Amino acid sequence: MAINANKPALWKKDIAESVDYYNKWFIKFAPKTFRITRKDTSNTVLETFKLTSNLQKLTPAILKKHPSIIQTLRMSTCPPIARDRLVGLTSIAKHLILSMEEGKLPPQMKGKVLDEYLNRICSIICKLIDSDIIPWLEEDRTPDAHECERASTIIADRLCGAVADPIIRNAQEQRQLMNILKYLEKLGYKYLSPSEITDWQNMKKGTFTFRLNISVGNKHKVNIPIDVVIMPNKAGANQYPILIEAKSAGDFTNTNKRRKEEATKIRQLKDTYGAKINFMLFLCGYFDSGYLGYEAAEGIDWIWEHRIDDMIKLGL
Repeated sequence: MAINANKPALWKKDIAESVDYYNKWFIKFAPKTFRITRKDTSNTVLETFKLTSNLQKLTPAILKKHPSIIQTLRMSTCPPIARDRLVGLTSIAKHLILSMEEGKLPPQMKGKVLDEYLNRICSIICKLIDSDIIPWLEEDRTPDAHECERASTIIADRLCGAVADPIIRNAQEQRQLMNILKYLEKLGYKYLSPSEITDWQNMKKGTFTFRLNISVGNKHKVNIPIDVVIMPNKAGANQYPILIEAKSAGDFTNTNKRRKEEATKIRQLKDTYGAKINFMLFLCGYFDSGYLGYEAAEGIDWIWEHRIDDMIKLGL
């Protein structure tokens, strides 16, 4: 039985309430989330200062040992350097920068080539260092603790500004999953970690898990992540667990750009496991009638976070 996909007369009201729900959360929690992340990032910047003697000893050897500091280094220049810009300035392979930001070096890149590339990075960073926030390099002196703290906060702001949207998205996802967890536990359901699930198709009734990889494809198998997997207490024989994708958005543009992702996912699931797959969305934020109509046409239903009690209609 459809829950919301077949009720377009309610969509306008639900869209407005969902946007209000998201905005209230954003105003209350987003600044706090951002501040916590900025504090953690500031500590990461201070660690980079420590590893490089306050950027006074930046060498290829240090980059080899601590490649992830490239993120802090890019934000320590004037102007801050984007990945592609650093690649252009140094004429190095882009995958080197990407690998370094993940905390590693490309295994195929070794010897003189790697040393040359890392030396170019050090040279460009040193030439473009922001002397307004890191004055001690130009003045050839050791900074005091207050100067380092101030510089680390500014660089952390730059780093957080570059990743503000992912920070907020991650916080939203955590909130959504926690709301689902509280709702299911109130109904008597038991949470299982993904490692406890050996066969997702035959989970024990009254259990659920988060972020479970499910294999799809007949000839070429791939794993797709599912945010929430629930085996209802009232599940019938051979019934699949309910699969839920948690989605939240702070503007209408991005949701319409990404609406095909869910359609692709449900097609992969149905092609592999048949039409009995029960795949739902758990929505909060800016999802307009264009997005909802597209998902409904693809056979995808949804539950609004602001009306989480609709989950009971899933046969829990």
